[in-house]
Amino acid sequence: MPSTLFLLEDEEHLAFALQFNLEKAGYLVRRAASLAEGRALVGQLHDAWILDVMLPDGTGFEFCRELREAGCRSPVLFLTAKGTPDDVVAGLEAGGDDYITKPFALQELLARIAAMLRRLQWDATREEASGEAGDDQLSEYCFRDNIVNFVTHQVTVRGNSVSLTALELRLLRYFFERPNEVIAREDLLTGVWEVSSQTNTRTVDNFLVRLRRTFELDPARPQHFLTVRGVGYRFVPEPGG
Repeated sequence: MPSTLFLLEDEEHLAFALQFNLEKAGYLVRRAASLAEGRALVGQLHDAWILDVMLPDGTGFEFCRELREAGCRSPVLFLTAKGTPDDVVAGLEAGGDDYITKPFALQELLARIAAMLRRLQWDATREEASGEAGDDQLSEYCFRDNIVNFVTHQVTVRGNSVSLTALELRLLRYFFERPNEVIAREDLLTGVWEVSSQTNTRTVDNFLVRLRRTFELDPARPQHFLTVRGVGYRFVPEPGG
């Protein structure tokens, strides 16, 4: 059965073109042009949500928060005209899983959607396996005053509960399973996002901004999530240890 996508986009020409191409790619698409129209469709099941940020009666960020507060865990991809770290982090903090900056190539959008759906299936399979005897997957990780539980999705930072998206948890797992290793941006794109290593590498950079703001005592001087200039990143669980 084809996956069902929800598209929230107020630009008529873009929305029409996106719906046409997504349906041509084999998806079922439900479309809305405003928050009000989108809210009327929230009760229907969707495998993924594609949300424009700027809407006539609000923002896609608002809509995403409402989805998460209602208990929706399906992946959310933002379409945004702004790709600065602050804009991207705002989307992540609203509960988004990924973003793509306008203007974008259709093939990249299709690749991102396919990757989101693969991750959704992969995560569901992992959750089923986590309860089986002999499962050796990482279920919980602690560093400094931070606790990340990959089974319950509960994250505690210095005693406070925080919310992370499924994609952020996948990124953390990738780092935690490779402590102190230098990891190339291209490896993160293929191993976490499951997209081509040729994809715009600022995607990874912006997600690291969010992780630093969440876990570092001083995000401007990170101790755990370090940049290795010209290569990628390194996760250090015990700085100075």
